[in-house]
Amino acid sequence: MLGWAITFLVLALIAGVLGFTTIAGTAAGIAKILFFVFLIVFIISLFLGRRRPTV
Repeated sequence: MLGWAITFLVLALIAGVLGFTTIAGTAAGIAKILFFVFLIVFIISLFLGRRRPTV
């Protein structure tokens, strides 16, 4: 998921340099959403991954 966020960020940067502002804004918005979803899933996995093993 982080890879997709970086991909859309690069797409937004390239579109912004070339002057495609609508595409750049849309790609940047998608990258932002994917990044926050990645952060939420990462934090949840940190908490769930630290369970004590039951003996």
